[in-house]
Amino acid sequence: MAKRGVLLVNLGTPAAPTPGAVRRYLRAFLGDPRVLDGPAWLRWLLLHVVILPRRPRRSAEAYARIWTDAGSPLLVHGERLRQQLAERVGGAMPVALAMRYGVPSIRDRLRSLAEVGVDRVTVMPLFPHYATSSWGSAVANVYAEAARCWNTPSLQVVPPYFDHPDYLELLAARVRPLLTELRPDKVVISFHGLPVRQLRKSDPAHGAYCLRVPGCCERMRPENGWCYRAQCMATARGVAARLRLAPDHYLITFQSRLGREPWIEPYTDVTVRTLARQGIRRVVILSPSFVADCLETLEEIGILAARDFVRHGGERLVLVPALNSDPAWVDVVAALITNACREKNV
Repeated sequence: MAKRGVLLVNLGTPAAPTPGAVRRYLRAFLGDPRVLDGPAWLRWLLLHVVILPRRPRRSAEAYARIWTDAGSPLLVHGERLRQQLAERVGGAMPVALAMRYGVPSIRDRLRSLAEVGVDRVTVMPLFPHYATSSWGSAVANVYAEAARCWNTPSLQVVPPYFDHPDYLELLAARVRPLLTELRPDKVVISFHGLPVRQLRKSDPAHGAYCLRVPGCCERMRPENGWCYRAQCMATARGVAARLRLAPDHYLITFQSRLGREPWIEPYTDVTVRTLARQGIRRVVILSPSFVADCLETLEEIGILAARDFVRHGGERLVLVPALNSDPAWVDVVAALITNACREKNV
């Protein structure tokens, strides 16, 4: 008799906030050709000559600022989500958590599910939006590792849920109390960035549509179905509508850029400084790309952006907590998994 299981997948985290652990993590992460996607020789030079000799120490210092007694926030929140989801399904389906890079690995977690008799796995990427470097890489790796198994499990993948009504309402619920308590002058909806080059590589029209047709991301349509930016815009519009934000009360930005090539604009760090210089006093930042708090939310926004905002004349910048293991988020994850199984009769 078939036995179902669930595999939650997030990006990954170093095992410790040390240069050595961060170097191992970055080698795996940035060694992925879906992340650094240029020619092999150029990727090798960037990774081994430019990035690994310099970045691990700086990144380790950043991780140290957010590390908890229980470990990496991303892993801690992920494990709490896994535990609560397992309780939510009442033992009907074993639930495992894996990281695309680092531990616990996708390979090990697929094996652990197989060891308890699971032969049908519903994969839940913890990325609301599609990007080849995140959702695509994680799912491709699940398929590759499943293919290594002698008894290959049946797989069903939960699709991106960037416009799912319950997900949008949860994001809005996170922001709503701050609108009353802080009365911010601006709400910034900040998404993880992506190189423009990668954005255009996902264009079915081979780059002829993406960022070339006016209003290309103003609504979802077949031409931009794979477009990360269009999906982010859809999320932002959905949240703003639920919060009844006027168009001039919120901004959409993109964070965490790496290197010198053009990434999706406007950039979050530049926007934060500009707002402060323009006399904006209070800002709330929501980061919908991240369903669990991590380096990019806690350090990049909660520490660095908040500091820069004040240094350039602002009064207060507040980071909206991620969904983490909120019981309402656990319910939404359970519903997404159940729907995926029902649609495909898995």
